[in-house]
Amino acid sequence: MERIIAGIDVGSTKVCTLIGRTAESGAPLHIVGMGVVPAQGVRKGVVTDIELAARCIGESIQRAQRMAGHTISEVYLSVGGSHIASQTSRGAVSIGHGDRLVDRDDIARVIEAAEAVALPHNRRILHTIPRGYTVDGQGGIRNPLGLMGYRLEVETHIVTAADTAVQNLVRCVEMNQIEVLELVLQPLASAEATLTDEERNMGVVLVDIGGGTTDVAIYLNGSVWGTSVLPVGGNHVTQDIGLLLRTPFAAAEDAKVRYAHAFPEQIDPSEVIEIVIFGEDHAHTVPRRELCEIIRARLDEMLAMVAQEIERSDLGSLLAAGVVLTGGTASLRGLRDLAEEKLAFPVRVGTPRRLHGLVEALSSPAYATSVGLLLWGQRAQAAEIERAWPQAPWTKRFFNWVKAAFLPRR
Repeated sequence: MERIIAGIDVGSTKVCTLIGRTAESGAPLHIVGMGVVPAQGVRKGVVTDIELAARCIGESIQRAQRMAGHTISEVYLSVGGSHIASQTSRGAVSIGHGDRLVDRDDIARVIEAAEAVALPHNRRILHTIPRGYTVDGQGGIRNPLGLMGYRLEVETHIVTAADTAVQNLVRCVEMNQIEVLELVLQPLASAEATLTDEERNMGVVLVDIGGGTTDVAIYLNGSVWGTSVLPVGGNHVTQDIGLLLRTPFAAAEDAKVRYAHAFPEQIDPSEVIEIVIFGEDHAHTVPRRELCEIIRARLDEMLAMVAQEIERSDLGSLLAAGVVLTGGTASLRGLRDLAEEKLAFPVRVGTPRRLHGLVEALSSPAYATSVGLLLWGQRAQAAEIERAWPQAPWTKRFFNWVKAAFLPRR
């Protein structure tokens, strides 16, 4: 049976709605609809004008629906912003007297125990991600389901967000008669689209450089070990250009996209560019190297903040797969080499993987979160089917009938 999965990524620069179609569980996801509009009413992941933001989201949804030929009623929604925080928590529960196996209820109970942390009244849990389980003192267990023991423990990474910021974002979507199925932290969605299983296991840092913020997610042993949101992004580079060259934001953004380079010393000192200046009717010529020097100063600051996050994690020596850069700013010329130099890790630029459908339009780091939302949704729905299948009463009766009819009696 055909299933439709939709995701909305609300960023500081753009709002992107994607619609995907899959024939069955495990089948490739084909992206059939895409709606991208400039973001309005949102700053650094936080809604600042609810009417404007809702209208923007609505236009993005309509464009995607027209392209796909489908009307959507529910979506996976990305969440980001400087209000995001994270912490480590542990939980433990008794399984029994060692006479039964760990089941899904036990896993749910131990996760719930880990979530019993003191939170301010204005915060909510977005994700509780298990790092690893322990059964009767035996650690390093990825999946305890079916094991026998007395005591089950878990270590988790908990991501929290400001409740009002989340409610305002969800309301913007619901004002367009769309239900939010699940909230997904932006770097976790980006990781779905860009990271390989081997990178997650060997240890990798995902750095998603958006317009208003830079999101960092650290993976090790196949799970999330740290997340953080840095209050600096691609728009700050543009603002620096506008301030120091006295040019409108749109002209500064255009200059950044067309002429930016992370290594000013590689630019010919005689090369000049034309740029619009406030109060002038005609464009002025500016040395391109001067533009790149402005950009380099902000990039150095951004990468220093990322390096600080890696150092704070105490996992630097374990991150064999290095760093994956994604987000719109990841395409800036020379940034990959600069990041490799400043962070002392191997670095690659992550573009969405496992794409089917609108491949050419979405093969850019700028759409990693958007594509990742659909892949997250596909995986979540497959897991839900798997959980429900063996517990459905009719399936139990069916298997009992097969057993009685065809298996030999003892």
